[in-house]
Amino acid sequence: MRRHFHTMLAVALLALAAACGGDSEPAAQPPTAGGTGSEQAAGDERADWPDRIVLGLVPSREADVLIENAQPLADALAERLDIEVESFVPQDYTGLTEAMATGQADIGAFGPLAIVRAQERAGVEFIAQSERFGSATYHTQYMTNAPDKYCSDEPVADDDGYLSCNGTAEADEGPVGEDVIAQIDGTLAYVDPSSASGYLIPALQMQQAGIDLSSLDTIFAGGHDSSAIAVYNGDVEVGLSFDDARTTVAEEFPDIGEQVVVFAYSAEIPNDGFTVRGDLPESLKTAITDALLEYAGTEEGTEVLQSIYEIDALLPADDAALDVVREADAELGDLIEDEG
Repeated sequence: MRRHFHTMLAVALLALAAACGGDSEPAAQPPTAGGTGSEQAAGDERADWPDRIVLGLVPSREADVLIENAQPLADALAERLDIEVESFVPQDYTGLTEAMATGQADIGAFGPLAIVRAQERAGVEFIAQSERFGSATYHTQYMTNAPDKYCSDEPVADDDGYLSCNGTAEADEGPVGEDVIAQIDGTLAYVDPSSASGYLIPALQMQQAGIDLSSLDTIFAGGHDSSAIAVYNGDVEVGLSFDDARTTVAEEFPDIGEQVVVFAYSAEIPNDGFTVRGDLPESLKTAITDALLEYAGTEEGTEVLQSIYEIDALLPADDAALDVVREADAELGDLIEDEG
């Protein structure tokens, strides 16, 4: 807290009375430098706050874009917390977990699987969950450059010209097109071993559809946008991402909505969100949570969160919502560790 110190007239009067040796009652003392009782209490709460904290963001898209888009969020947190806030993007999802575990990052923006793993490995606390289109869940989209193989009906275009088939265009939630998922073979792009929508949930869904995952020729694209690009470029036949990652690269590839067709959705997955290091002071964790939720409710905050991860709003975290991810991770965990 920035404190401003003022010399009060009462101090001068008290000194004058003492110099004159009078018997009158001494003048009332001014407040101490620490301020009022409530101000002093606030100062005490901040006594163990660091001078600087770091906001880490998982690389679900290009790192330089994330850093640029996240700077206003870092600035807003710095203003509200009155401490320096720096942002960074690690090379991969696991890198942010390690940064949280070693004290190199204090706030982490994670996907749901990464949150679960960071809770286990780094002791982070889930503080805020993303909302998109009025929902706290999302799904994997399966996309392809071979619609003749994976579309059982004619692909249809939405208002922006993005093609989808098998009923995905009309569906707001998954699963959709599960019967076609069993046909996946050959080349496929995952996102990252610590991505729920880009790996865990669809891998389990494909396994349950009877696919031998080890028979697939797979890559980890590193980001949802990179998965869409891999399909667009013909590097793989099928790619996985959140819905709809094609829009994040439309400026670079204007016809991606026509060349890459969505053909299936996974079951619903709890949205991503923000975490804090568990060993931060309780008052700081509360202040960070309040600052994030308050900023998300502003017009500027809405625009900034949209630019970072296409977040419409932030909600107080519901840790129990992550149980579906924990269960899937337990079921497929050994496979993920082997391939990761």
